[in-house]
Amino acid sequence: MFGKKLPAAVLWDMDGTLVDSEPYWLLSEKNLAAEHSKEWTEQDGLDLVGMSLYDSSKIIKSKLASEMHPDEIMHNLTDSVVSHLQREIPWRPGALELLSELKKKGVKTALVTMSLRRMALAVADSVGFEAFDVVVAGDDVRNGKPHPEPYLKAAELLGVEPQDCIAFEDSITGLRSAETAGTIAVGVENIVPIPPAEGRIVWRTLAGVKVSDLRRLFK
Repeated sequence: MFGKKLPAAVLWDMDGTLVDSEPYWLLSEKNLAAEHSKEWTEQDGLDLVGMSLYDSSKIIKSKLASEMHPDEIMHNLTDSVVSHLQREIPWRPGALELLSELKKKGVKTALVTMSLRRMALAVADSVGFEAFDVVVAGDDVRNGKPHPEPYLKAAELLGVEPQDCIAFEDSITGLRSAETAGTIAVGVENIVPIPPAEGRIVWRTLAGVKVSDLRRLFK
């Protein structure tokens, strides 16, 4: 029998789950590579999806043989992506509608992203309503995804137990973080496939998803 309780909180990944910003990241990485007279393939970018921005920047530094510090690369890419988002934020299908219903029903929410906090806040402030009670960004944690710390911290700040939360993720790296933290983790595939695993929940889209659908995840 399906449960009838609401989740204590819903925890949202940002890039690729809330907003379709991954193409902006790929373009920014490609442009940075061009500045170093290096080639950057789509697969190079896809390999970084879901990874902490600092870890990604270390890999980029190595691949480009760059003299830039990883922090410089991190801020360079963030500035570029933010500039794109300031022109247009491509929300993922169904995300804003579900967020709005969650807020109307009084369900707590958190944005849990490996992007820098300034970028996370820029996106959160663009939603059009107060969508998130808590924001946990890449520069707020010691260990990035796939470590469970980001989701554990979000649950702690919200004052809820991880096992009473639902987390939405689009990458295997992020999904492992949410799963290891003990949340009911839901993979919503975007540009990278999510491999099946025993007990893993994968949805094709959030379009048309209602709070009543989330109740059914609690058995």
